[in-house]
Amino acid sequence: MKKIIHIDMDCFYAAVEMRDFPQYQNIPLAVGGDGPRSVLSTCNYQARQFGVRSAMPAIKAKQLCPELVIVNGRMSVYKEVSNHIREIFSRYTNLIEPLSLDEAFLDVTDSNQFQGSATLIAEQIRSDIFNELNLTASAGIAPNKFIAKIASDENKPNGQCVVSPDKVTRFVEQLSLKKIPGIGPKTFQKLQSFGFTTCADIRASSITNLTMIVGKFATSLYQKAHGIDNRELEV
Repeated sequence: MKKIIHIDMDCFYAAVEMRDFPQYQNIPLAVGGDGPRSVLSTCNYQARQFGVRSAMPAIKAKQLCPELVIVNGRMSVYKEVSNHIREIFSRYTNLIEPLSLDEAFLDVTDSNQFQGSATLIAEQIRSDIFNELNLTASAGIAPNKFIAKIASDENKPNGQCVVSPDKVTRFVEQLSLKKIPGIGPKTFQKLQSFGFTTCADIRASSITNLTMIVGKFATSLYQKAHGIDNRELEV
């Protein structure tokens, strides 16, 4: 059985700005342009309380949160921090699949550190990131990439979620279909119109029935609803 960790930095760009500029720490903050057509790269958790989200037009974000401060991104700084984070990952495994500057999958199946405990490895990685970079990260630990990625979002910020093999079924059954990668608002609305809102609903159906609703995506959706994901890491 695989041991996969998904590490996801907490509001990465905004967190770096708050770390480097203390005046931003206790205010709603976003990173991105503030022009009429600009969109936000990310925002901190204070801003999210007002409904502000990543990829939101800046003008709409300002309407939701008039006190929002929007700063320009410093990509060179984010890349430098990201390289340090990758170096921390490499202390525990060489099987690393970066997804972006602020998240990655790690396969620690064959790691001997912490007696092979993926949970303890994830805790140590998050501790290293905090101690060396003064930033927080969240983690999901699971038997495959799909579940690990969703689990990393369960206890954000600065937390982790472990889904052991014996808990996979219970974990996926209660998942909203909104959380499954590939299901956007329109697809979710379509599935909902047929009575599908959770993975439990998908599990009770069949690939044949699902194909009539979502086409070729049916097989992948059916497998994910059963917690199945056989993809290897692309290192």
